[in-house]
Formats: sequence, C-alpha cells, structure tokens
Amino acid sequence: MVLRLEDIDPDRARPTYASTIMRDLSWLGLDWDEGPDLGGPSGPYTQSERLDRYAEVMEILSRQGRTYPCYCTRRELKSMASAPHAGDVGPIYPGTCLHLSAAQRAEREAAGRAPAVRLHGGGTTSFYDLIQGAVRLGWEECGGDFPLQRSDGVISYQLAVAVDDLDQGISLVVRGADILSSTPRQMVLFRLLGGTVPQYAHVPLVLDHHGERLAKRHQSMELRALREQGISPRAVAGYLADLAGLLPQAGPATPAELLPFFSWERIPRHPVFLPPQIMTLLADLS
Repeated sequence: MVLRLEDIDPDRARPTYASTIMRDLSWLGLDWDEGPDLGGPSGPYTQSERLDRYAEVMEILSRQGRTYPCYCTRRELKSMASAPHAGDVGPIYPGTCLHLSAAQRAEREAAGRAPAVRLHGGGTTSFYDLIQGAVRLGWEECGGDFPLQRSDGVISYQLAVAVDDLDQGISLVVRGADILSSTPRQMVLFRLLGGTVPQYAHVPLVLDHHGERLAKRHQSMELRALREQGISPRAVAGYLADLAGLLPQAGPATPAELLPFFSWERIPRHPVFLPPQIMTLLADLS
C-alpha cells in the first residue's frame, strides 16, 4: 500500500492538509507500507517534489509528436461544446488548436495567450474493471484531447498520477467510479511511456440522503469532525462495510477485522446512500 500526496495544484494544496490526511487515515485504522512519512524505494511520494520527473516526461511525449499547444480559454471551450457531458469529463475538446500553423501560434502568443499543452489521441480503450466489469470507452467519451499541463505551467492530474503509478510500480488502483473516464487517458500515457497498465477497481461513491456526493458542505461528516464528536473509528468502518454489503451483520469493526469478509463480488456497482439519521446511528455504534 502506497500513500501518495497529490499536491501539485497550488490553489488547493496546503502543507497542513498532508498531516491532517495522515492523521485521519491512521485514526480510521488504515496504514501503508510506503509514503512521505515512511519513505520507500520509489520516493519521493509527494508530487510537488517530482516536478522534474514530470517535465522529463513532457519532453518525451513532445519528441514523440503527441503533444501540441492549446490557446483556448475556458469560455471558448464551453461555447464550443459539441455535446452534453456526463459526470466530470467536461465538454469534448473539438481539436481547435490541433492544426494551427506556426504563424497562427505566434499570433496568439503575441496577443499574450500562454498555451496549455494537450495530448493528441484517439480510438477506443477497453479494459476489465474489478467492480464495473468490462468497460469500453471512446476517446471523445473521455473528453477528447486532454491537457497535460495548464497554461500557468501546472502539471495535470492525468499526467502526474500516470507517471507516479508507473514509477512506483502500482499494480492495483482502487478509486471512485466518478473518475472512470480518466482511466483510458492514463492507460494511453502508460503505453506511450512503455509501462505496464495496472488493474483498476472503480468503487461506488458514498452519497448523502439527497443523492449528493460528500463535499465541503458536509463538514459534519469529515473524519476530524466525527473524531471530535466522540464517534469511534470502529463505528465508521463497520457501518460503511455494512452499508456496502461486506458484513454478514452490522457492528463496529476495524479495517483489519473486515479483511476476512472482503471480496470484489460483494462491492455494489451502484452508489451507496447515507440515511438522514447517520450521526445518530454512528453515535449508537460508538
């Protein structure tokens, strides 16, 4: 198990968040074999310390002829959306800047537009997901040519995690079903870089009783808030396992105690809803 801190977005990353994440995970009963605090053979495990590596990969992809500068603004991209989008994919990029001439690029840069860098791809990607089963997604279903680097120089999530997975020898990625469409993008990067694609398992999201995914407005459900209210970590882990159908009967449990009951077949494909009285239920289990 590898703990990786993905902190490349300067607008969202704060040093205090890292210690909070590790404290919350430890409180819940989770641990890891490699990470920023433990070290390991594939460090550093903090993305902001790996910028030189990402720059190296950008140069590799450029030499392969797979990247191109994009001068489109967010407003322009929104107006050019050719179809409604699902989930977090966003509008399909129509390839506006793919065939710009050198003169056209120079004109845009002279006007003060700094380019993002996109990866040019295409085709359909198929893979077997341990929870979702057989998945087949076309390039446009995943948003089309996607950014590898923002116009301000910040590396994209897609590039950073693919490079990290490759360098750290990740063999299994378990993450939310809401970013299933990211997987074909990262698989393309793996293959361009000569890496072995990991196995994937996209788990259903935990939603509130209105069907909304947990976000900043659900501060009372943060692990820190639960801890401060006296909720036990065994109550949280056991309740979630029961909600997902992993336990033969409800009850508090640590992640280690849940291991004998785990199987991929038991994980539901549909989202899991928290009841309105969730805080009362957790308090009772504590």
